[in-house]
Amino acid sequence: MINRLATAKNDFLNYSSQTIKQYPKRITALLVVLMLGGGGGSFAVANFAPDASDLPVREVVETVQSLPIIDSDILGAQSFKLFRSETTRSSDTADTLLKRLGVDDAAATAFIRTDASARLLLGRSGRSVTAETATNNSLLKLSARWTTDDSGDFKRLVVEKTPQGFQSRLESAPLTATSQLASGTIQTSLFAATDDAKIPDAIAIQVAEIFSSDIDFHRALRKGDRFSVVYESLEGDGESLRSGRVLSAEFVNNGKTFQAMWFQDPVAGNVSASLDNRNKGGYFTLDGRSLRRSFLASPMEFSRISSGFKMRFHPILQTWKAHLGIDYAAPTGAPVRSIGNGTVEFAGVQNGFGNVVFINHGNNRVTVYGHLSRINVRKGQAVSQSHNIGAVGSTGWATGPHLHFEFRINGKPTDPMTIARQSEAVSISATAKARFDQAAASSRQALVSAASMQVASAQ
Repeated sequence: MINRLATAKNDFLNYSSQTIKQYPKRITALLVVLMLGGGGGSFAVANFAPDASDLPVREVVETVQSLPIIDSDILGAQSFKLFRSETTRSSDTADTLLKRLGVDDAAATAFIRTDASARLLLGRSGRSVTAETATNNSLLKLSARWTTDDSGDFKRLVVEKTPQGFQSRLESAPLTATSQLASGTIQTSLFAATDDAKIPDAIAIQVAEIFSSDIDFHRALRKGDRFSVVYESLEGDGESLRSGRVLSAEFVNNGKTFQAMWFQDPVAGNVSASLDNRNKGGYFTLDGRSLRRSFLASPMEFSRISSGFKMRFHPILQTWKAHLGIDYAAPTGAPVRSIGNGTVEFAGVQNGFGNVVFINHGNNRVTVYGHLSRINVRKGQAVSQSHNIGAVGSTGWATGPHLHFEFRINGKPTDPMTIARQSEAVSISATAKARFDQAAASSRQALVSAASMQVASAQ
């Protein structure tokens, strides 16, 4: 029986195959008809569903609870506080300061005008002030913070409204140091580049001072020079009040890289350690060479040079004459410092120098500081490096306020930059070498991070 079924199946398949080959067009047409017929059947079945308009409609009604109505009197009684911040100006009065803070409060104005502590805000610039007011702009609380010295503390003034009227209190609190990273590229000047990088002027001056023995910031800066710096920001209550010390810095000048870091080198077991300058800390290259030399490169903090150590046309004598020093253009009253330890040899008036100071540094080395408006030292007085000896002026043969500076060896004028670079420097002590190396590794990493900030911002 099974064999017969298998044979019949084979015969049917053979017959079907032959039929399709013999009548291919007819077979295809037949299949199309069958498919359309199936689709039509489906369409017909779909049309048997009821029309939506014939479906029954049912209305449902529910009660909705209304929202509570807020009484306008209650809303008006709600208390809101507004906060505004400002920086004091030297021309500020109680009225002008509070007006900038958006305060409209006669009682508060009168209190600040008469209270001894509150008056510390008036006539002084740069102090950060925050006012807390009610919705009607009446003063609730005023707080201010500032620093007055290098003690490591800041002042906090609080003026607050109480049921008994306004009261003030003046407090002192320690500053908190945080590290800031920044970098920039010289396009026109150092200060223009640091301004673009949001670096405080005090930090820019420190950078110039740190590298002054290696880089002539007055004459040797090039467009494209790069710098990176890690520095302290000193904060009070989370607000930056002033900049602190440069912790590490890198300067690339004309393709040559200079690096420095701050390090305090304690001399263990030395009874006179407190008198050792290294214990006060100083700047070192990252391989351990001190950047503190016997002579500073400049008697002034970073300033523009108007005339270098060279031949020049004398503005008064109207003739070409060797200029045996360096002129620093600066406003009258700018401080002048001794570039090294020594003894005042002369302090007074002398010929074309006007008010002038001569300092003897030993070994037949003398420095000259001319055209001063004020002299702060006397003959025979011992001075140390960076000692304030006077102020810039225009006394003697001068067409405008500036400092004339000379460095003489055996009576012969010498380029001060050359002397500064050749002056001796000390290295890190052997006892602190391991600690220094660890700090130098951290400084390298921090400087790389600072430099990457400029790359990221440029992209």
